[in-house]
Amino acid sequence: MKKTALNETHRAQGGKMVEFAGYDMPVQYADGMLKEHEWTRAGNVGIFDVSHMGQFFIEGNDVAKFLSHITPTDFALSTPNLAKYTVLTNPEGGIIDDLIITKLTDTKFFIVLNAACKEKDSAWIRKNLPPEIKFEELVNRSLIALQGGKAEEVLNRFLADKNLASLPYMNIGFYKLKSGEEVFISRTGYTGEDGFEVSIKNSSAAKFWLDLSAQSEVKPVGLGARDSLRLEMGYPLYGHDLDDTTSPIEASLGWVVSKTNTNFIGATRILKEKTEGTKRKRIGVKLLERGIAREGTEIRKDGKKIGVLSSGGFSPNLKISIGQGYFDTSLAKLGDQVSAIVRDREIPAILTSPVFVEAKTKSVKK
Repeated sequence: MKKTALNETHRAQGGKMVEFAGYDMPVQYADGMLKEHEWTRAGNVGIFDVSHMGQFFIEGNDVAKFLSHITPTDFALSTPNLAKYTVLTNPEGGIIDDLIITKLTDTKFFIVLNAACKEKDSAWIRKNLPPEIKFEELVNRSLIALQGGKAEEVLNRFLADKNLASLPYMNIGFYKLKSGEEVFISRTGYTGEDGFEVSIKNSSAAKFWLDLSAQSEVKPVGLGARDSLRLEMGYPLYGHDLDDTTSPIEASLGWVVSKTNTNFIGATRILKEKTEGTKRKRIGVKLLERGIAREGTEIRKDGKKIGVLSSGGFSPNLKISIGQGYFDTSLAKLGDQVSAIVRDREIPAILTSPVFVEAKTKSVKK
């Protein structure tokens, strides 16, 4: 298995290690997933090793035009330092992966790819890449996420030159730590809490992680709580809630399709669906009685199957089971009373928005 620069640090801190996307990663620490989740939601700071994700620079005179061809998003509209969530699409209109693309300058962008799809995504980008555009992986950098209400306060303690209060949500900034290390920091994350993702050299990652861990407001958090945090927010996970047959319209991600972009890969299907609708849609499910509905759980309405969960689990915030999945749009609508089939038992449930917890992300402070 591959290892991040923080692998030995996780082990020294008592991380329970598992295989994830080909990497040896911590699924939890001594406190366990539930407490790690609650700690992050309760206004503290959880730190996550997300160094297994791919970090890339893409650079060239027509780079915005190229990015607008391989995604449905119009990057000609991006302002400097703005990060955008979008999807890579295939010719059939399916999703190759979801990703974050940040404009640095008119000719240079920063891309973060999912770990499980890193090789597939980069191969697809290179296959379509014009010769005048350079695409480079940042192989010697780690990525550390700080998530939670005190993330700004904690991270500011380590900065030498600037304060994070002026960095808006979904923006990137370049900073220097008091140690002299230069880092780039995005106000982004996968939990719905205010937070940041810090790109730092591998050689400095372990010390930075341990310095963060030493703060009273901070605890390391593993993949288990990361998944339950994203599930409460209704964020999709590629390979579960998204795949190469699913369109962004079906996935309830139609907002990534810019009105000004009509010449992207897969546009024929996607633009038609945006106008005419789809036969299935990603919807949330909330169980009304005890039981845990997980991926693959069948959902029925009036005894008839109307959908299947693509993700599901226990919500530490709501103290109930929640999930998301794909439903027949002719049979299902928000507010419908349904049943989740768990171990041959029908558990009463309701169809909802996939978003179960209010986001606490912050924009710029004036």
